[in-house]
Amino acid sequence: MTSEKTPATEEEEAAAPRPRRLTYAAALAGLEGAALLAGGVWMLVEGLTGNPDDRQSAVTGGITLVVLALLPLLAARGLLARRSWSRGPAVITQIMALPVAYNLLRADSVAIPAGIAIAVVAVVALVLLINPATTQALGIRGPGRARDGER
Repeated sequence: MTSEKTPATEEEEAAAPRPRRLTYAAALAGLEGAALLAGGVWMLVEGLTGNPDDRQSAVTGGITLVVLALLPLLAARGLLARRSWSRGPAVITQIMALPVAYNLLRADSVAIPAGIAIAVVAVVALVLLINPATTQALGIRGPGRARDGER
């Protein structure tokens, strides 16, 4: 037997309701992507029209954030469409968010609430992404587990 999906299996998977955990994980990834995109656009506009200390760094930082926003946005779209590849970028986004949250939490400023929010979102999203219901809905098999009928 092949490991490729047949049209009948794809129809069955599409007909099954998407687990709420998967929807919530996609929403959190989309929220992170939107926040990165908004921050990048703001930084880019401020770098071009404002009076930054270093215009080139501001523009480069803005472009970098806009490009980084694509990772969680694509992951969110893939999670909603139940694409198994989408869990990897979503998990990577959460892992990248944790050091950012840690650095914001160590600051003595108004950045502490942002650090708390980022940490909570990253941890909750990670828990949702590694949940067995999410894994099953995405069609991801664990190590050593064959699909039905492949033994």
